[in-house]
Amino acid sequence: MSRAGNEPFCTSTAPPSAIFAAFPSPLGSEDADSGHGADVTGVTPDGAAWLASAGTYPRSTLAGWQEQPDAPVVLPCGTAFDVVSAPVVFGRRMLDRMWDDGPGSGPVAVYRGRVLLFAASGTAQRLPSLLHWEEWGARAGDPSRGGRAGGIPPLLCHGTGDAVTVPPPLGGDACDGPSGNRWLVAPDTRHPWLPGPEVLLWAAVRAARRGVRISISPPQEQGAKVYDVSRRR
Repeated sequence: MSRAGNEPFCTSTAPPSAIFAAFPSPLGSEDADSGHGADVTGVTPDGAAWLASAGTYPRSTLAGWQEQPDAPVVLPCGTAFDVVSAPVVFGRRMLDRMWDDGPGSGPVAVYRGRVLLFAASGTAQRLPSLLHWEEWGARAGDPSRGGRAGGIPPLLCHGTGDAVTVPPPLGGDACDGPSGNRWLVAPDTRHPWLPGPEVLLWAAVRAARRGVRISISPPQEQGAKVYDVSRRR
């Protein structure tokens, strides 16, 4: 990639949202008018602009998506968002707790067997210490030592200096089963609400306590879970 001042691969002078406007809205008219939760698995133009704003060259990112809408992209963390990565089953439990009993979530994706929970900047720095305080980190791999989350793999916190690969805006190749690369709650605004470390700590502890109770559908149908975004804070 070029390091020059001009952005590579993009010659358009249109604003980022205009570059991405060719993509269809993920919400059908029936979803928008119904009383049920809307389909939130497709990224809107405003949501794509927010994702692209994390990088140095947002217009180039958007132009690349316009040319290859099924291509994943690597985005830096620490500015527009941090990301907390969890194993797919436990991550879905966390997400259910946030929507069933909590404030909802920000954007959430599944990529290569991990659930990526987008969080407020600074979460990656603060959450590990909160988890340790909750007797998580030191006891996660040793159930005999007790703690609130014995046997649960540690969460991976990505912040300043890190980068994550996210699914393409239109979903890409969704594999069968719960680990297919896709958006569970896609970004739909330029200023999405993002949970902080306290909310994610709460969700993790709740998910660990209720490991036997899973409210999501069986694995083969997990991709059909619909979250009511009207409840999102």
